[in-house]
Amino acid sequence: MTIFTSGRYGHAAALWAVAYGLLGAAWALGAPGFPWGSGDPDPDGALSILAGTAPPFGWWIAAFSAVVAVTGAALARPGRGRAPVLVAWPLAALLVLVVPDSRLMMGVAYTPLLLVAPVFGWGLGGATFADAWPWPVLNQLVCVLGGLLLAAAALSRGRDRDRGSWFTPARGRIAVYVAVAVPLVYCATRWAWALGVPLGVSAEFLAEGEDGLWLAGAYLATFGAFGGVLTLGLIQRWGEVFPRWMPGLRGRRVPPMLAVVPAGFVSIVVTVAGLTYVRWTVAGRFELDEWGAWLPECFWPVWGAALATATVCYRRRRARAQEKRRPTTGSGRPSER
Repeated sequence: MTIFTSGRYGHAAALWAVAYGLLGAAWALGAPGFPWGSGDPDPDGALSILAGTAPPFGWWIAAFSAVVAVTGAALARPGRGRAPVLVAWPLAALLVLVVPDSRLMMGVAYTPLLLVAPVFGWGLGGATFADAWPWPVLNQLVCVLGGLLLAAAALSRGRDRDRGSWFTPARGRIAVYVAVAVPLVYCATRWAWALGVPLGVSAEFLAEGEDGLWLAGAYLATFGAFGGVLTLGLIQRWGEVFPRWMPGLRGRRVPPMLAVVPAGFVSIVVTVAGLTYVRWTVAGRFELDEWGAWLPECFWPVWGAALATATVCYRRRRARAQEKRRPTTGSGRPSER
């Protein structure tokens, strides 16, 4: 089963790499749609680490994709060699954590607001899904998909059932508390600004957002706090069994992937956004006396790492519980039916 899973994800990663490599070559040859540089609507080119590239960079994309394709194909082959796994992880990290930027999180955060705005008649200043998800940001999603496929293949290939004891329920509980606590500092600043309190910023800075900008910040803060409440489900019973107040679902077991997929994705986007702020801080783009505008975001990689750890611990705990519920054979081992 391990070989099959590794092969499936390895082939998918290789196919993704071939397709994206062809796209990179097309951009290098003059095809429209290059998502960085002049093709990126970022006004000052400070968001993406690839902002200074031009369409000829597509040849580097093609070369990188070729390496990903070879690695994915190697992971798909039966065997226990460690070399493909060791190559796959840094490639996956580049695609998932380095190529994207903070706009990925903004798109995720504003999507629910854009969905409910027509119901309540909110104009949102004319903002649409095209504003939240322009092609350069959608391209980031494509890159994250490729990185996740490669990571899944590497994880399946390198899985050893006798190892991995680091992700214990006790560490998962600590990780959940960290993942809930870290974003509250950001939430406190944005809620304060919406109420007219210049927490961590000057009065002049606060006045610049009195046209509704801080209300949008308060929405993002509330969105983050709500996510923190949902994170508690990774260690609470209602994260494993639907509560009684949910008609039609009460008493049923929560499918593990219903929690794992969104929690895992959020851990990626908050980490990416936090790394963007860390990069800006190192570059000296912020002023110390305006710490409220940037310091809380610099801790988001901690938030993302804690959430990812909590998610892995939750998945392992649910998997062990599922194995215990399986019917066993005469030898006492789980049935393979």
